[in-house]
Amino acid sequence: AIERDELRLDFQPKVDIKTGAVTGAEALVRWRNPELGLVSPADFIPLAEETGLIVPIGEWVLHSACTQASAWRRGGHPLTMAVNLSARQFRQKNLCDIIKQTLADTQLSAEFLELEITESMIMHRAEQAIATLQQLHDIGLTLSVDDFGTGYSSLSYLKRFPVHNLKVDQSFVRDLHKNADDAAIVRAVIALAKSLNLKTIAEGV
Repeated sequence: AIERDELRLDFQPKVDIKTGAVTGAEALVRWRNPELGLVSPADFIPLAEETGLIVPIGEWVLHSACTQASAWRRGGHPLTMAVNLSARQFRQKNLCDIIKQTLADTQLSAEFLELEITESMIMHRAEQAIATLQQLHDIGLTLSVDDFGTGYSSLSYLKRFPVHNLKVDQSFVRDLHKNADDAAIVRAVIALAKSLNLKTIAEGV
């Protein structure tokens, strides 16, 4: 798929609930195979993680997403582009160098790139994760904790993470209008984020 250029990106808009304005987008990788058709990420991403191919895929996604964000900016649409980082990417020692080079190659300012890191990734070797997050923060990127509420978060660590957003997992958002427990959890996450001066992103609205 990588060699034959079968990967593509879909973009999921991010909307400010107060104004209704589209403020950014999340890049989602898709694989269109000539024989299998559209292959679900649920099928190929875990295999890519297992084999290590998630690293070149992740670099392709990062570069393609930044290229698109840069094109949108030149067209008068300064939208923030969110890109998911895999566990293997997050552990790369040269991650910051790769990101800096990608931003330079695509002529995109760091403020327009948002990296999403899952809660479980951060909690694995938390002290090392904090150091990596700080390096990414120092570049000027926006950092979001993805799938918040589904992992093993420690509030004592959360206050030390140099992140900007908490992203509420869609499993809580999907039935928000009819499940009192989901509503209570989302209210609690919003309150927690506000108290820590973080923004909240609701996934799957």
